[in-house]
Amino acid sequence: MPSAGMPKSSVILECMDLGFHGDLEVGSGLVDLAVNVRRAPMPPWLAEPVAASLADLAAYPDSAPATAAVAARHARPTAEVLLTAGAAQGFVLLAQALRGARRAVVVHPQFTEPEAALRNAGHEVTRVLLPAATGYALDPALVPGDADLVFVGNPTNPTSVLHPVEAVAALARPGRVLVVDEAFADTTGEAASLAERRDLPGLVVVRSLTKTWGLAGLRIGYLLGPADLLARLAAVQPLWAVSTPALAAAAACASPAAVAAEREIAAGLAADRDHLVAALRGLPGVTVEGRPASSFVLIRLDGDGERVRLALRDLGYAVRRGDTFPGLGAGWLRIAVRDTATTDGFVPALRKTMEA
Repeated sequence: MPSAGMPKSSVILECMDLGFHGDLEVGSGLVDLAVNVRRAPMPPWLAEPVAASLADLAAYPDSAPATAAVAARHARPTAEVLLTAGAAQGFVLLAQALRGARRAVVVHPQFTEPEAALRNAGHEVTRVLLPAATGYALDPALVPGDADLVFVGNPTNPTSVLHPVEAVAALARPGRVLVVDEAFADTTGEAASLAERRDLPGLVVVRSLTKTWGLAGLRIGYLLGPADLLARLAAVQPLWAVSTPALAAAAACASPAAVAAEREIAAGLAADRDHLVAALRGLPGVTVEGRPASSFVLIRLDGDGERVRLALRDLGYAVRRGDTFPGLGAGWLRIAVRDTATTDGFVPALRKTMEA
């Protein structure tokens, strides 16, 4: 939460910044390195059922088949799956349904929507800031013991850090709801995922299908967790919250073919990420933060990061500013991993702006 004595104007600005997202960086003619959504043609096994679903738009959506497909993928009963209009809706449902929480904690740096949803629902939010000096490593001891609602990302946006499964699991305890944002879990080949863990009390895993499959405009995600808790969340969800095309996408993306394709994409992404990281580490004044594990890389610059970001726009590249993430500042930039040709064009541009 904001520090005591912070000017009211600073508190308002801080809360407003929670609503800033990478799509606001993108403009006409710019190479998009600001949004962590993969851009590739939709495979036939996904495109065909989504297109076919358009013939059924006169009927109200039926979520049962897609729910069953997602449950089968994660070896869970259907009552432990709740489909949502994107992962962001899942955060809103949690914040609204759990208004009675005594102490809500968000582990930062972190995707800002969980805290925004909590604040909008009237929660007081305690921030736990992971230090850059440790590579943003998760230390469970930093989370207050009396916290009964805890949000953490894995892998975490914007740091791209993948926390060990043991560290995340250590946060679970009776009387606490532990929300793990796994929106980018498929970019890691499911390493450290808790999606199939049914033994941890109060665990809710948030998943998104928009990143790897380029479905940000379709809005599809889901929650995995205890049936009684998900029933509470479903009670505050609007009727027919997930559209028929989105349900078709959810069912297709839960298929064995989709899971195999995800693993292949994750392997290719790792090679592209290694290429980007190696190139960035060759630049004076640029520090690659942590050990990147997802589809984006966080860097810290020596000097004026805002000047560099704006200069990159003049050279045709949009990157994500870091100062709207609690725990970071203007000297941090987040860069989406793209193909090696894009990286080979971007890095000289970054070098030029650093030398200017």
